[in-house]
Amino acid sequence: MLRAPAIAILIVGAGWSLGGQALLGRIDPALSLPLLAMPMLALAFWQRHESAPIRWQTALLSLTCMAAAQALLAYFLAGSPGWPQLALMVGASALAAFAADRLVQWRPAFRLLPWLAAPLLVAGWFGVGHGLLAFLYRPAVAPAGSPAVTILTGLPLRWSGGSDMAAMIADGTQDDPALARIEAAGPVSLVDSLVEHVPPPGGALLVAHPRALAPRELIAIDTFVRGGGRAVILADALSAWPARHPLGDPRNPPVTSLLTPLLDHWDVVLGAASADEIAPQAADIGESRLRLFSAGRFVRLSQQCRAYAQHSILQCRVGTGEAWLVGDADLLFAPLWQPIIPGAGHLRQADTMEWLAAHLWPGAGQRMFHPLWIRRRAI
Repeated sequence: MLRAPAIAILIVGAGWSLGGQALLGRIDPALSLPLLAMPMLALAFWQRHESAPIRWQTALLSLTCMAAAQALLAYFLAGSPGWPQLALMVGASALAAFAADRLVQWRPAFRLLPWLAAPLLVAGWFGVGHGLLAFLYRPAVAPAGSPAVTILTGLPLRWSGGSDMAAMIADGTQDDPALARIEAAGPVSLVDSLVEHVPPPGGALLVAHPRALAPRELIAIDTFVRGGGRAVILADALSAWPARHPLGDPRNPPVTSLLTPLLDHWDVVLGAASADEIAPQAADIGESRLRLFSAGRFVRLSQQCRAYAQHSILQCRVGTGEAWLVGDADLLFAPLWQPIIPGAGHLRQADTMEWLAAHLWPGAGQRMFHPLWIRRRAI
């Protein structure tokens, strides 16, 4: 009776400490999956002299305790038990228990074979587990034939490698990771002006902290959204995006938002972050978590707007269209959203790029599994 809860605690504890739950601020049961082989080998070795019925009863009780403990933690800390992830964990744990039991009960002529095979089982399970999670957490891309998203920005998303034009031409564009991720989600058209490059019918517009726009461009944005268009607008009252050029160089991103005339027309006012808020902060919208930095707050909003994240993000109806207003352009800065291990998207720190893709292309950003972000502090 002691073995089952001990193994369950070991699995849950491994997911919290080694699986990344504590580090990422997530309570996903699935993050324990790559670590299952070791606890199940310990259980199989612990009861190697027991009869088969006793071994399987103990394993079943371990799975029940593990699932109950993880479901309670997820529900208390994230508001959802994560049933799909728990189902995967139960099935994977049963498979790991079976493999570990067969290995421990194996009696080959060369007695060291089980001891040599055990590390291979742990390493192989770890690699396959992370590969499976990468697939299950992988966001969907825009459906085939989706119109291109028009991007207007003053941030160095393209030609971000430096200031030597000859070297950049020789090395290629060296796109910023944010632009690379957006382009991986769907077709993109990066433009310098909206006067001659209005979004196509059914398309969307991403305005990310642009330089000063001509009145005709501001009118083009307003006309596009009012006519039923979709837009995501990043307007940072005090951007912390790193400058690659000397202070005052026009090639640097704007320090503050230059979209005030457009926001005023929509009856919205953006205020800067206070001095004690110059730090990364989490912003939750539904099941998604964004990470902002020194985000401004909308101190006035029209009745057609709904506020999120302490008024740092607005969802506004403008005419027959919709605009998401974010008081922070730094959310595109790669260190705020990239996974802690390069290429391991399932270990991401935020849903920023998935959230953005979902609002630029209908159907993009959806995935089989989504992170369960911790929203309550553990006692």
